[in-house]
Amino acid sequence: MIPGRNFPPRKSNRRENVNESIRVREVRAVFPDGTAEVMPTAAALRRAQELGLDLVLVSPTAVPPVAKAIDYGQYQYELKKKQHDAKKKQHVVQVKELKFRPNTDDHDYDFKKNHALRFLQEGNRVKAIVQFRGREIAHTDLGRKLLLRFAEDLTGIGTVEGQPRLEGRNFHILISPVKVQTPAKSEKPKTAPPAAPPAPAAKPA
Repeated sequence: MIPGRNFPPRKSNRRENVNESIRVREVRAVFPDGTAEVMPTAAALRRAQELGLDLVLVSPTAVPPVAKAIDYGQYQYELKKKQHDAKKKQHVVQVKELKFRPNTDDHDYDFKKNHALRFLQEGNRVKAIVQFRGREIAHTDLGRKLLLRFAEDLTGIGTVEGQPRLEGRNFHILISPVKVQTPAKSEKPKTAPPAAPPAPAAKPA
């Protein structure tokens, strides 16, 4: 017996929640002139078609569901544009690695420190790694000192996550960007009410 083949479900081209696809009996119909009215779905659809528009269910979980009389093509375009703009605003935090040697010279150190400053200002985390080769592993104290110096030079821009850690032949430290707190709006000092004019001096009797 030949076993049956499992085919993926066919994608339906039917537009859900638009015009005749709306399955609820009544909706709160919103029209371009700003009017909103609870009415049978069929009546709302007829009125939308008279205006040359589509009836689109925009809030299916509301009670009753909300449907708008709009141009469905324009609605789809604006929806995709909003999703695209929201995706552009998202910032994915990355971990940028910078590798040192125990005997890294000052020029190379400053070069990598400037890279770290830029990475942190962009909102990324920085992982500084000191690599030991051969007999250098006997001088792990040099790696620790270099990492602590690196962390100190980034004070105010980055925050150290824990202490330097030795894993195998690598000493590393992780630094996260400092979250900038927006200053609270200071209240304007209340001005004192103007002083009352002095009372006139009493006339002598």
